[in-house]
Amino acid sequence: MPQDAITNRRTIRRTNLAKKLHHKVVIAAQYLDQEVETSVTLKHLASVVDLPPSALRRAFINCFGVTPRAYHASVRRQTFRNALQDGANVTDATYAAGYGSSSRVVGHSGANLGMTPSQFRRGGKDENIRWAIDHCQHGLVLLAATKRGVCCVQFGDRQDQLLDALEKEFPNAQLRQAADGKNVTAWMHALRQHLDHHTPCPSLPLDMRGTAFQVRVWQYLLSSPAGETRSYSAVATDIGKPTAHRAVARACATNRVAALIPCHRVLHADGKLGGYRWGTDRKSKLLANEAK
Repeated sequence: MPQDAITNRRTIRRTNLAKKLHHKVVIAAQYLDQEVETSVTLKHLASVVDLPPSALRRAFINCFGVTPRAYHASVRRQTFRNALQDGANVTDATYAAGYGSSSRVVGHSGANLGMTPSQFRRGGKDENIRWAIDHCQHGLVLLAATKRGVCCVQFGDRQDQLLDALEKEFPNAQLRQAADGKNVTAWMHALRQHLDHHTPCPSLPLDMRGTAFQVRVWQYLLSSPAGETRSYSAVATDIGKPTAHRAVARACATNRVAALIPCHRVLHADGKLGGYRWGTDRKSKLLANEAK
């Protein structure tokens, strides 16, 4: 048999094996989606899809960018979050997500909720959020922060509209204007220097609130170089989920932290701007400033 034919057969065989492996990983993920209320070991999950545990773990990371255990944890956090938003009390949401006790849910969900479960359920009740509003070349800009870091940066044209939007995000939180000399005031100054005078984007602490996938997209964007752009499909491929370009677009659309999490650097595959939460004119200006 000619060498080219042998090579082609080997390539086809490897491709088919890769497809089968990918299919099994998808089945494993679907199984974890369904088994929210129970703990699933890697050994048990591997037996479900008939793969060695180590092989499943490697393939799962290649496909989803996280381990099966981390994926299952994110499913539980999202189930818990959804239950709270749908009106369930903390106890019911805790058991619906399979945590078993409220002490466990606080430890597991805090990184994504940015506050305790009960605070999130009550719209941020007892959460202290400081805000500042200033003028910049993009109009007005609002910066708000918790003790963990910046949780919101919004562009707008009117102060009352910006404050209304902040209250809708955190309806029961204690919202207070930042006093001079506090962190929020200093962070606003650093942000304005970046927006108006094109200094490097300040590396401020961020309180990112979203699903595991959204946070993964935002963390990827934080590592993207200024002056460079990516398509939605390229971002999806780079984070290990090549078919999730629409989910990437949704993650960009739900980003609350303008400029600091640079979702403006993501465009359509044809180079068109696409949408932007704060208007395509601002998106165009942000990109033009970074190009300088």
